[in-house]
Amino acid sequence: METIPAIKFGTSLVRVVLLCLFAMALLVAIAHAQTPEPVMVAIAHPATSEDTIPRSSLRAIFGMRLQKWPAETPVKVFVLRDDTLEHATFSKTVLQVFPHQLRMAWDRQVFSGQGQYPEQVGSTQEMLSRVASTAGAIGYVKASEVGQNVRVLKIR
Repeated sequence: METIPAIKFGTSLVRVVLLCLFAMALLVAIAHAQTPEPVMVAIAHPATSEDTIPRSSLRAIFGMRLQKWPAETPVKVFVLRDDTLEHATFSKTVLQVFPHQLRMAWDRQVFSGQGQYPEQVGSTQEMLSRVASTAGAIGYVKASEVGQNVRVLKIR
């Protein structure tokens, strides 16, 4: 007779623990869903003649398929590391491709001997500095971090 209350207590304890775990998972999911992704913008060297750029051209530039600006200036592409939030957000929201798709395009260009990797920078500050000081350069940063020494490209 004494084992029945122990079984009921054990079952109730398991239910409480499962309910607590479910509640914690739900809270973590809500917190994650409320974390906004940063707004990313494409930036270019200030002397770049372009103010607007078609999304397809932007994809081709970052996919290392388009090598020159319309004014025939060579394009120099700067990117952040693949594992950064900014890179993933820019790829998905601005270029509308997944970061691994960009990596595959770069690998295909390099391994086929038809292109090279974009130049990787270590920080937003380095991105801003390198784009501002390199003719024909293009990169990306959070909209809130844009400086006066680069040009923001409007995407059409």
